[in-house]
Amino acid sequence: MSRSEGGDAAPGVVDGTGSDGAQRDGVSRSLWRDGNFLTMWSGQALAQLGSQVTELAIPVLAVLLLQASELELGLLNAAGVAAFLVVGLPAGAWIDRMRKRHVMIWADAVRALALAALPLLWWLGALEMWHLYAVALVVGVATVFFDVSYQSIIPSLVRSEQIAEANGKLEATRELANIAGPAAGGWLVAALSAPFAILATVGTYVASFVALLLTRDDEEPRTADDRGPILREIGEGLRWVFGNALLLRIVGTTASSNLFATVSFTLLPLFLLRELGLSPEAMGIIFSLGAIGGLAGAIATPHVVRRIGEARAIPASAIAFSAIACLLPLAATVPSIAFGLLVVQGFVSSFTVLVYNITQVTFRQRITPRRLLGRMNASVRFCVWGVMPIGALLAGALGTWLGVVPTMWIGAAGQLLAAAFVVIGPFWRMRRLPDAEPASGAGS
Repeated sequence: MSRSEGGDAAPGVVDGTGSDGAQRDGVSRSLWRDGNFLTMWSGQALAQLGSQVTELAIPVLAVLLLQASELELGLLNAAGVAAFLVVGLPAGAWIDRMRKRHVMIWADAVRALALAALPLLWWLGALEMWHLYAVALVVGVATVFFDVSYQSIIPSLVRSEQIAEANGKLEATRELANIAGPAAGGWLVAALSAPFAILATVGTYVASFVALLLTRDDEEPRTADDRGPILREIGEGLRWVFGNALLLRIVGTTASSNLFATVSFTLLPLFLLRELGLSPEAMGIIFSLGAIGGLAGAIATPHVVRRIGEARAIPASAIAFSAIACLLPLAATVPSIAFGLLVVQGFVSSFTVLVYNITQVTFRQRITPRRLLGRMNASVRFCVWGVMPIGALLAGALGTWLGVVPTMWIGAAGQLLAAAFVVIGPFWRMRRLPDAEPASGAGS
């Protein structure tokens, strides 16, 4: 299951120099020889893998060990993504005033400690659903701060001409974690039980914490005279996003698609484990095989853009990932081939979401002034991820009222309608998206 507006790469337009010898002598070398970057990268690779394990283990723990209902699963998912709605906007402005590596270190420590509480509570026989809600909320807040910092730290680690290579390595790692993580999570849940599988993620966050402590950067916090009031800085980013006609359509499709995708995704563990009777291992394999589509989509995007044009790739991919969502509830009507349908759905969805994300994120980065990049990304994420807790609560309510499968159909129908913002519009008439478009409230 892929969500639109996935992990964005750092913009790659801000000059920066790292602390490795290659930077000191002015000679550009491959990052494979940059020990400082490799230290940070190795920690992030483990953390990405661990987060995928927990993304499967916590719902399995809720459904199989705590017998969570549809409403409780909706509340759990809402708690995990509520931070995007509550602190998503101010986080970008706050982090612009801090040392990003330090923010990431603290976020890793908080996530590791919060997750470690779950197996301890289970071992003591005291684990309840409200503990899962609390841990999901704490981890969600820490993840917002980690992710915003993570997207912006690269220019302070490597030379400006190495930023694209660094982002490529980080994005490839994320996709490989999406492939290996769910399968590893399913195996760990089966071998150790869900609570102890979560300890694997705790270990990866500790590894990321240590790697970041050993990483060096040259970032200097913004001076006091370079800071405006928080609300004014937030408003400037929002005006930039909502003042650009093409970007506004992209945000409309992404936000509405994520709203209804979350309706489906929230009840997916119940759908797979109870309605279809699959095992946690099978659930993990479905997620892993589907995630291969994301890696293929990342590789194929340049070829798709050359073939049909950058502008047309956005509505074309939106139609594809919206339509393929119908295979999820359809699988319940043909249980004999449900496994295959779910793998196809996951693969095509991941492939086309990656094409969509890479294309629209590149457009956003290209048209946005450097000084607004962080706030633009925070504003977009507030809109397109802030709807997720609403979708999770809606899933819990609809699932309780109508049942799991009818709610999955509602999620699929909503995703079909979500594509309309970019399908009905100017994208088909263009081949390349503009380098800039006038927008109100934009600074230079």
